[in-house]
Amino acid sequence: MADLPMPTVGPVSRLAPKPMRFVLNWGRRYSLWVFNFGLACCAIEFIATSMSRHDFIRFGVIPFANGPRQADLMIVSGTVTDKMAPAVKRLYEQMPDPKYVISFGACSNTGGPYWDSYCVTKGVDQIIPVDIYVPGCPPRPEALLHGIMKLQEKIAQEKLSDRYVWSRAHGEDA
Repeated sequence: MADLPMPTVGPVSRLAPKPMRFVLNWGRRYSLWVFNFGLACCAIEFIATSMSRHDFIRFGVIPFANGPRQADLMIVSGTVTDKMAPAVKRLYEQMPDPKYVISFGACSNTGGPYWDSYCVTKGVDQIIPVDIYVPGCPPRPEALLHGIMKLQEKIAQEKLSDRYVWSRAHGEDA
């Protein structure tokens, strides 16, 4: 079986008019499929955010993607240990571009109260790129909603080539 070519934005994408970019970004920002990588108590707050009281589906966030290959957004919540770090990286690499990461909680952001442990990664950003940090121990559901809205604002402003690996490697500007 032949290897499939890497999906690209293409050199013509820079000719796309701004209204088209607006429509594409609008679709991406209001249809985020979430892959929750819950490792500790912050995962409970993620679940609370997806329930009826806070209901982040009203913001266009679809919880519980079938797996990393169907997800746009990875939310890492809880303590990332050195033993778990390769799994986090592998699952992130399986996500299609454009992909986003929210680091949810003090443990995911910096290692939290376990930062000086020999087996704790000092933040998920040591392994994968993070777009939004949500502080707290554990953060309230409203904090995650705020982080999601900040990510949506970021998506609304970006160019298509900003998120694709191929176009960055070849110096394209869309």
